[in-house]
Parts: sequence; C-alpha cells; structure tokens
Amino acid sequence: MNISGEISQKQPGQAKVDGVRTFQSDRVFTSGTWITRGPTQTVNLGRALGKCLTKGDVVALYGELGSGKTTFVKGVAGGLGTERAEGVRSPTFVLLNLYKGRFPVYHIDLYRVQSLERLQDIGYQEYACGDGVTVIEWAEKAERLLPEGAVRVWLKSLSKRSREIRVHIPDRNSKRVS
Repeated sequence: MNISGEISQKQPGQAKVDGVRTFQSDRVFTSGTWITRGPTQTVNLGRALGKCLTKGDVVALYGELGSGKTTFVKGVAGGLGTERAEGVRSPTFVLLNLYKGRFPVYHIDLYRVQSLERLQDIGYQEYACGDGVTVIEWAEKAERLLPEGAVRVWLKSLSKRSREIRVHIPDRNSKRVS
C-alpha cells in the first residue's frame, strides 16, 4: 500500500500478502508492516484500512500504552466515513463509544476490563456480530472471543513520533463471529 508516498513499508516490496481488502475498485489494502513518522501518518494508515472494511468486520488492536492505538482508530473511523473522526477518544472509562459512518463504528477499549464477563455485560457479541465495524483496543484481553476473521493490528513505539504498525488481514473466507 502506498498512501501518497507518505508511509513507508518496513521492507519495501517485502510485505507478506496473506490477505487483501478492497473497497470499490480503486482501494486495496494488504497485510504488511509500515513505519509511520508522526500521528498524521498513523491516522492515514488507519484511514486506508477503514475504507476497506465492511459490515461485521472486527479490528483487534495490540500495543503498549501510548503506542498509537487510539490515533489509528481515528483513521479507521475517518475511513468509515465518520464526520468528526478527529473527535475520536479512547473509551477507557466507558468501555464503548459509538460513531456514525458508512456503518456504525463500535470502539471498545478493554484497558480497565478485568474479566470477559464484563465484556459480555456491555453486549460485545451483539456489536461484533452486528451491523457495523467493531474496533477493539487491548484486544489481547478478549482473545478467545475474537472471530477467526478479525483483522489484527500490532502497534509498536519506535520513538516519540515513529511507530511500527503490522497489519494482518486474514483471507476473506475466514469465519466471522456467529
């Protein structure tokens, strides 16, 4: 993927293509690893992925505190057509934020969640199986509830502004949450 030449793949031309997402005929997003150099590039990468997501997709985000997960979600929300993607905030204390776009965007933050029961209490299954796209920060806390077809994104801080972002998109034929 090339977003106006702004974001470089870690190893140009070496991205492992194990999953491809397309949106309309002009948008393609493949699995791979990218280096972003600032929040704008992280948002742009998220936006490119968001443009390729469809109803029922689940995006699982992994990374330490401050690695850029919420910044990436701003881009995903923008790519899904939310009007005020810059207003995306981590739902750390409320667990779930809803944004309106092409599809509803369910933004879940599991940082403070201590049990899977709490996740089920907020209706995770309805969101993950629902009419929108679900994006989950701290997804490792709900690993066993994630669908096989979840898009997985690992974010790693390289410096104050640079991030390594690895995206794995499973085959479109992978099972979704049922």
